[in-house]
Amino acid sequence: MAAHPSTSAAPPQRLTSAHRSAADRLGDPVLRTLTWLASALAVLVLIGLAYKVFDLAGESISKYGLGFITSENWNPSQGTSTYGFGAAIFLYGTAVTSFFSLLVAAPVSIAIALFLTELAPRGVRRPVATLVELLAAIPSVVLGLWGLIVLAPAMRNTIEPALNSVFGWIPLFSGTVSGVGLLTAIVILTIMTVPIVSSVTREVFDTVPDDLKEGALALGATRWEVVRMVILPYSRSGVVGAVILGLGRALGEAIAVALVIGNTATAIHASLFEPGSTLASRIATEYAGATTTLQISSLAYLAAILLVLSLIANVVARLIVRRSATRVPAVLGGVQ
Repeated sequence: MAAHPSTSAAPPQRLTSAHRSAADRLGDPVLRTLTWLASALAVLVLIGLAYKVFDLAGESISKYGLGFITSENWNPSQGTSTYGFGAAIFLYGTAVTSFFSLLVAAPVSIAIALFLTELAPRGVRRPVATLVELLAAIPSVVLGLWGLIVLAPAMRNTIEPALNSVFGWIPLFSGTVSGVGLLTAIVILTIMTVPIVSSVTREVFDTVPDDLKEGALALGATRWEVVRMVILPYSRSGVVGAVILGLGRALGEAIAVALVIGNTATAIHASLFEPGSTLASRIATEYAGATTTLQISSLAYLAAILLVLSLIANVVARLIVRRSATRVPAVLGGVQ
């Protein structure tokens, strides 16, 4: 005779501490301790790094103060009337190369992410995404060497003369073409930034609920209207966060930029054809050959400025991405 349904299965037995082994009972405190130690180690490394950089920059900070940021003078030769240091030229180079590289990389990255999430056939998405992300795995020194050997001659012989002939009336594209300068550094930074921004943007686009997109299509929206009225409004904060993460990458790049930017520190030029220098490239090229304690301290001051800028960019990006993860906008109201 079959057992009564109410008595056919025994209730699940609650797992109590008496049934756990000693290793299981130790699991929670051990896991908690390890995770706390790992987090504390990361914080201590950051604090130690910041302390060492600012300690090394102490002499320059005491001598120049905040005036170091606005001074264009950078002359490490002792005994000269202009001996001294300032960061304005390198801040300008960093700002120009980062801004223009993101100005190009952001729309390209968004287009790549939209193609991979909305338009590409399924058999194409993974190979293309992998190839794009492989750009991020190329060592920066390899990209810099490619830029010096291949890109710089192309810029000097073809691209910069063409830009000068068409847009020479704009200060950005005036002056003498050289192939090595701010514009070439911008191209290199764009190539290095696109994989990061496109990867994060693609992940953000994947979080858009299918119900929203399918609802818009059901209301008669075209594919472009779905992108414009659903995907982009829903993902706006996440895309901005991805771009700011790319900014952090562009701010800190040193070797590739140092190989193609020219590394001059004489004056601020409006033309993108002129050689220049950034905070990171100046530190990378000059620190090993620094001869005075003030020069070393001034280079550390540059590093401290770069550290603060990078931390601000990354914190802002994380906050924006976190905000986008908890925000679900009403995006279907505008679809006709």
